[in-house]
Amino acid sequence: MKKIIVLGAGLVGKAMAIDLSKKFDVTSVDINEQSLAEIKSRGIKTQKADFADLQTLASVIKPFDLVVGAVPGFMGLQTVRTVIEAEKNMVDISFFPEDPFQLDELAKKKNVTIITDCGVAPGMGNIILGYHNKRMRINTYECLVGGLPLVREWPYEYKAVFSPIDVIEEYIRPARYVQNSSVVIKEALSDAELIHFDEVGTLESWNSDGLRTLIKTMPNIPNMIEKTLRYPGCAEYLRVLRETGFFSYDAVDVKGVNVRPIDLTAKLLFPKWKLKPGEEEFTVMRIRISGDEGSAAKTYEYNLLDRTEKTTGTLSMARTTGFTCTAVVNLVIDGKFNRKGICPPEYLGEDETHFNFIGAYLKERGVQYSIRH
Repeated sequence: MKKIIVLGAGLVGKAMAIDLSKKFDVTSVDINEQSLAEIKSRGIKTQKADFADLQTLASVIKPFDLVVGAVPGFMGLQTVRTVIEAEKNMVDISFFPEDPFQLDELAKKKNVTIITDCGVAPGMGNIILGYHNKRMRINTYECLVGGLPLVREWPYEYKAVFSPIDVIEEYIRPARYVQNSSVVIKEALSDAELIHFDEVGTLESWNSDGLRTLIKTMPNIPNMIEKTLRYPGCAEYLRVLRETGFFSYDAVDVKGVNVRPIDLTAKLLFPKWKLKPGEEEFTVMRIRISGDEGSAAKTYEYNLLDRTEKTTGTLSMARTTGFTCTAVVNLVIDGKFNRKGICPPEYLGEDETHFNFIGAYLKERGVQYSIRH
């Protein structure tokens, strides 16, 4: 039986470990003993380790056939580099801010397959675009995506399933999109607009930096944008917090102690953003791809509305992100996808067999994308 190590035992890491354990010998590793205890209770092997110690990380991953990365974004790049140096294949969802292609040469030299950004968006959105980009001349790609609590609770009407600092990063990282074949850079949270979604109602969309590798790998598409979805009114108070400095990484002196505002903000926000036991959430995504297919104009629209799985309590964001990743893990570990180097998810979508496998894998687990064209 193939051996897989999952780095990170948070809400998404836990869902992936449980899913993969049905077929593989899985070990979940984290520094948080409480998170590991929950996974151990499911009969999955666990190990406590600090990924910040790269020597420890290299030692921990050594016995395994494949590594799954679910660490916070600020640890992502160094974790991936360590995995490459250890000559292990990896599927990663850490969403680190740096350009993953800076590791491409090293990954090819070490003859390994490293799939980055393999979640829902980025992730499944890239896979869908990669599929259609091989089959039509695309003019416009638009992805609107968000994860939200079912019950809107004052003051934030938001709950986080990722590291709070990773969520805040979405609000401060400049948003890049492509317009008329030129890269446009705007502030995150800019260009807010209200959009209606069936079964959900009106949500607010605003610019976020979700295109990532697509800007480099899809230079033929003249218009591409990704926007984050939240309940209406969210962008304004987040902009107030940002402009006041609460999201800053620059330390300030507070009574003789240097404090990074973002650390304090994350500490204060986490209790407000944490889902309570039994609290439900949902993931909504709409992708529109327009262009010419053959001699005819064509538009494809993919819609996802996924909710917390009530019987197991598995969160929607863990399902939609985690099961995309575990589908791809199956392709890599079974030798069906073996391209070497840094491989963003759009590379997987190019092959119809891979595209159909991932779609079927998600559908089998109740994550369904409806398609209009």
